[in-house]
Amino acid sequence: MKFLIDFFPIALFVAAYKLRDIYFATAVLMVATVAQSAVLYGMDRKLQALQKATLLLVLVFGTLTLALHDDRFIKWKPTVLYSAMAMVLGLALWRWEKNFLKVMLGSQLPLPDRVWTQLTVAWVIYFLFMAASNAYVAALYSTETWVNFKLWGYAFPLVFILGQGVFIAKHLKADDDTASHD
Repeated sequence: MKFLIDFFPIALFVAAYKLRDIYFATAVLMVATVAQSAVLYGMDRKLQALQKATLLLVLVFGTLTLALHDDRFIKWKPTVLYSAMAMVLGLALWRWEKNFLKVMLGSQLPLPDRVWTQLTVAWVIYFLFMAASNAYVAALYSTETWVNFKLWGYAFPLVFILGQGVFIAKHLKADDDTASHD
């Protein structure tokens, strides 16, 4: 269910682009992201930091795209978001010695600190990969190609998240086995 809610704004964005143009699609994306945030807030009575950042960036970069009639702003929004997420996770881990993933999910997933560190490093690398991929396509290809990349680029997070699930499950099982033998 959550995946469908997450995919909703991008699906509407792509559909709106195919129907009209990047500016109409940008306006649709802005409205859909506000609606998505409202639904998520209604479900949990709060928004996660990533959802807040996404909402803010979609509204700011979308407004710039529409006001200046320049599609570069909306095309570069994902690069800014992914870069910021990599920077926050990396700085927190290596500079401030805080593991934000563990802080956010540690109560739900009992994992050793070294596993939390490995997960955080993997997320930093993933966010940097996504930022670079988006920047590459946004800078070197047409808007049409970039929009198609946004749609089909959803394979990257799916594969990454499934891989994370397998990695986490392996460590959860190991912890459960250890706990049952103690």
